[in-house]
Amino acid sequence: MTTTGAATTRGAEARRAELAAFLRSRRERVTPEQVGLPGTSRRRTPGLRREEVAHLASVGITWYTWLEQGRAINVSAGVLDAVARALLMDPTERAHAFALAGTADPRAEAPSPVVTPTVLRMLRRLEPYPAEVKNARYDVLAHNRAYVDVFGDPAELDPAHRNALWMMFMHDHRPVRFLDRDVMLPELIAKYRKAMAEHVADPAWKAPVDELLAVSPEFRELWERRDVASMVSHVKRYEHVNPAIGLLNLEHRHMWLAPDTDAYRVVAYIPADDATEERLERLAAASATR
Repeated sequence: MTTTGAATTRGAEARRAELAAFLRSRRERVTPEQVGLPGTSRRRTPGLRREEVAHLASVGITWYTWLEQGRAINVSAGVLDAVARALLMDPTERAHAFALAGTADPRAEAPSPVVTPTVLRMLRRLEPYPAEVKNARYDVLAHNRAYVDVFGDPAELDPAHRNALWMMFMHDHRPVRFLDRDVMLPELIAKYRKAMAEHVADPAWKAPVDELLAVSPEFRELWERRDVASMVSHVKRYEHVNPAIGLLNLEHRHMWLAPDTDAYRVVAYIPADDATEERLERLAAASATR
């Protein structure tokens, strides 16, 4: 074997070993309850078992075991996609897994000009406060782990549905309940309609509206009011499904990243009181142990 060939082989072995370790670390952070499996107090290791991941991803247990052992097996994009979804990977974790496997992610999103490594670092530094990056259409372009803990993971949705309108009306599997929903819904629609005024013929703006008009009578009624509203910061109330967390009073704060024509912004959900801050810290601590 040539020197170049030996180096290539060593590089492939190192990537397989790193992918194996990364998958094990993600598996140990996912609880059975998070993926709809019954929990048990007799588990000797944290997180999921290998056979549970194999079942959730619809792959063979032997194949998945070899994957976690770093063996030289073929890892297709489709199978790695199934494993990533079974392990509840966020977009950053998915990208890392696919990079280690040396294959293209079939669900990769087009990069946003403002979602830079610096912005992603800022989102992480805002934890335990939930934070996201949105554009003028209220599409969620990036988010931190605290956002997932409070509002759920947009990565679980089809890319076309990672939009605040769709998530507010159609995404029922969130960790929180919106206590002021009757105020929040018409307000969101009014803000979207105002922002859409300069883009009424743009298919990207029309798509979530047209889809919701077809499936949600509640949205249709509010949309037909033709109300408009400006963006303002105020406190909104949420109730977490975890009774140990409970009420969260969060103030929405916007930090603009680009000119108003594009309206790229970081939206941070800041505790409005000491009790909410303490609950977010507790929620972040619990999430870090998963």
